[in-house]
Amino acid sequence: MTTQSIKKRLLLTLLPVCLSFTSALFAAGLPASIDGQPLPTLAPMLERSMPAVVNISTSTNEAKENPLMQDPYFKQFFNVPNQSRQQKNSLGSGVIIDSAQGLVLTNNHVIHKADKIMVTLTDGRQLTARLVGTDPDADVAVIQIPAENLTQLPIADSSQSKVGDFVVAIGNPFGLGQTVTSGIVSALGRSGLGIEGYEDFIQTDASINPGNSGGALVNLRGEFIGMNTAILAPSGGNVGIGFAIPSNMVMTIKESLVKNGEVRRGLLGVATQDLTPELVKAFNLQNKQGAAISRIESNSPAEKAGLQLGDIIITANNKTVKNSHDIRNIIGLLQVGDTVAIDYYRGNEKRQTTATIGKQERPQFFGGKLHPALQGTVLGVTDKDQVEGVLIEKIDTKSKPWKVGLRPGDVIVSANQYRIHNLDELKQVADPNNDLLINIQRGQEAFFVVL
Repeated sequence: MTTQSIKKRLLLTLLPVCLSFTSALFAAGLPASIDGQPLPTLAPMLERSMPAVVNISTSTNEAKENPLMQDPYFKQFFNVPNQSRQQKNSLGSGVIIDSAQGLVLTNNHVIHKADKIMVTLTDGRQLTARLVGTDPDADVAVIQIPAENLTQLPIADSSQSKVGDFVVAIGNPFGLGQTVTSGIVSALGRSGLGIEGYEDFIQTDASINPGNSGGALVNLRGEFIGMNTAILAPSGGNVGIGFAIPSNMVMTIKESLVKNGEVRRGLLGVATQDLTPELVKAFNLQNKQGAAISRIESNSPAEKAGLQLGDIIITANNKTVKNSHDIRNIIGLLQVGDTVAIDYYRGNEKRQTTATIGKQERPQFFGGKLHPALQGTVLGVTDKDQVEGVLIEKIDTKSKPWKVGLRPGDVIVSANQYRIHNLDELKQVADPNNDLLINIQRGQEAFFVVL
């Protein structure tokens, strides 16, 4: 018998044994352990965490004119109701963070203008929620449900998060019901995206989709490290770039909302801009990170603390300031009367000072909420010694308004060929669906800009 025929007979003998073994393995399923070690699974953590994440549905009653009312004769001779009611529903998620009081965190945009807020728990209970308070600028809201047999998430210190940490997103995407996705922390401190007024996002590649808003981003211990808020979706679908508001920021806002029903932000009284290579060279600076003070309001906390134009803020309350977004976020979380310790450079001399946060004496408005072309600006009213108009108080140096030449201190005196004197008038004439033509007053100069 040849060697080849022996190998062939051996193969035919062993084949049924191999097939029998393989069939038995598939019938038994995967083993519970390998070499005595259990297979990795997130199930135990999720069993503890998922009951703390709720589904939120809202309904809004909107006035809708009856078409018959457009006929003046019908309106005169028949008693037809002026309006009917139309209901709109929206879906989102929320996180129970205080089971004793029934407090639930969610995004402001999930419950915005809702007449009724319904919360559905994982055990099937449906509860009517009461609005406690909202912060539209940071897109955070707190609602309250009856505190009966609730599960809350433990809160993690989001400042301890690291790029590469494994995270899990829990929410209610597309109204499908509670869903879990996993990923890692892709980046920290994302800002300047124009999504919210105050931004310090955790970026993650855990899938976040419509309906996940207000849900939880948790670590592998099941601790709340952020609230899922937004995605970057150029094609309309998830591309692995999602954003969550860090737990430290959310909880600070929550405390203010529970106490006051709103966030009463204070004022430092400075406008800042990012350091560019040109500014570093012009100021002859050794330090290349920080926020350069480009404007100081008269009699403001900043002026009283001794800050001057051209000073470079590098830390505030021991938190590193790498750019103008950092200082805005830090100050934005402080209340009137709080103190802020500031380290800064004047030239190449390092200095320290302390300022007491003052009260906002005049209204501010994030330009992106008024018109897309004004994304990245903070608008306010002009001082008494300035021409009447809308003051551009702050500008993101990466924004379109900055790139076309607008600067802090510029005053918008007309928009779309209408003279404007205040924010309300600008809102009336700015059409978000069309270009915006504005006339700028800068000192003794005036010019038009099309955005």
